[in-house]
Amino acid sequence: MTTLIRRHPLAAFAVVVGLASAIALAIVGPPQLGPAPAPATGLTLAVFPMMVIAVALAGLGLTAVVSGRPGLADLARAQRRWRLGRWWLVPLLPPVAVVGVLTVLSITVSRAFAPGFFLVGLIFGVVAGFLEEIGWSGFAYPRLRTRWTPLVAATLLGVGWGIWHLPVVDALGAASPHGTSWPAFFAAFVLALVGLRLVISAAYEATGSLLLAQATHASSTASLVVFGAGAATAGQEAGWYAVYAVVLGIVGVALMWAGRASVPASRPSAAQFT
Repeated sequence: MTTLIRRHPLAAFAVVVGLASAIALAIVGPPQLGPAPAPATGLTLAVFPMMVIAVALAGLGLTAVVSGRPGLADLARAQRRWRLGRWWLVPLLPPVAVVGVLTVLSITVSRAFAPGFFLVGLIFGVVAGFLEEIGWSGFAYPRLRTRWTPLVAATLLGVGWGIWHLPVVDALGAASPHGTSWPAFFAAFVLALVGLRLVISAAYEATGSLLLAQATHASSTASLVVFGAGAATAGQEAGWYAVYAVVLGIVGVALMWAGRASVPASRPSAAQFT
């Protein structure tokens, strides 16, 4: 088994996190697409921490199996890398994008898009961001980079990351449950995570800092909960998530282009993680 995992580390990671998502889906049940589905937020809140912890444990455990102590040491160094100069501005991008998109839509389309303020949402961001990125950026992304360019690797990881959220996505929006608007919201949600993954991966490429990836993830998740438009309908929420996704995608591609000329010599290469 150990030999098989070492030969196919990405497949092993996909199996572990996919199994966690599948178990959560079995507990919560499939999305209800009727006009008035019964909310399952309490149950969802119980399974989401399980999914988040599974990703962190998969990152740590598979790093130990595939790369041993040197790999864990590399992961720890990436976790401690905090002298990043102007790249520490990256975690500010998600809240600016969320508030900016909602403010513009509230002025030009409907007051229902006005940003909210639910400060408890910070907890969701910190927990999800700092645990999940051990797996997504700490384990999966460097190995994807041994096969594909940063843009392709980040896009693939973003799509997988979005699909992984399938069991709980209906509890992550202000208008949940989304009912008949669920397909549109889920598509917009996945696109938003692809855009965010481009931003996170661009920052990671330029700095090699897992801490920065965690902070950016935490910032985005917290911003969506803290500033989400509580008065928006399910359809409106799908719309503003789509706009947010486009903004993040553009910013992510721009950061990848800008980061190519600023990669420090100390940044750990993907080859170190094989």
